[in-house]
Amino acid sequence: MAVRIMSYGEYQEAGWAHLQRIGVKYVFMSVPAPEEVEATQAKLASLELTPVVFRGSADLSKDTFAAELEPQLAVCKQMGVKYLFLSAKRGDSPKETAFERLRAAGDAAEAHGVIIGLETHPDLGTNGAVQVETMQAVNHPNIRVNFDTANITYYNKETSAVAELTKSIGYVATVEFKDHSGAFETWEFPVLGTGIVEIPAIIALLRDHGYAGPVTLEFEGTEGVKLTQEQTLQAIADCVAYARSVGNFK
Repeated sequence: MAVRIMSYGEYQEAGWAHLQRIGVKYVFMSVPAPEEVEATQAKLASLELTPVVFRGSADLSKDTFAAELEPQLAVCKQMGVKYLFLSAKRGDSPKETAFERLRAAGDAAEAHGVIIGLETHPDLGTNGAVQVETMQAVNHPNIRVNFDTANITYYNKETSAVAELTKSIGYVATVEFKDHSGAFETWEFPVLGTGIVEIPAIIALLRDHGYAGPVTLEFEGTEGVKLTQEQTLQAIADCVAYARSVGNFK
């Protein structure tokens, strides 16, 4: 189990030490620039933290998509991180063009021993059915799904994270535990275990399918509600405590 360091928002600097205090050993963070690798490794070692997922960035609407990912994939390999999270937006590009670019990125990822996980975002990963469609069209073992449990009810009506995960679980490489109020397109992502996402049922589903990838925790709060540093740290500590209470995580 990892925590997404970006969940701390403006308090990220305090977040690093907080993770150590609450006993978290794994982190989901942005991929560092090549020139920052040595300093990043030293910082992580001092906090006894291991990165398990990196957040990447590349423009799927451009032909340079795969090339933009190359240095990020190289850093993944250098730091021993197997998973690169990506929110891939094709813009005005035709789907077939986007699929071709994703296949090229998959080839680059394969060469570095990395799996790219596409976020649960429109329009290539909006829900389980769309995720399956995208995976089958791309047809590359190194392009997989990052399943975000809260984005399902944010982007979709009349469904649930469990229902959509059931459809796409065969393609899921990374999972984000995040809670949601259930209101369509409403930015209300509370502390894990206090919304409508059925985390225990998701854990059971993952276990039944032999899922062995990372689980990362994300907290995004409520739009328009500004938390203090103390409140933010407590919210993330509560998310971690809840996850530990319902699942057996390292």
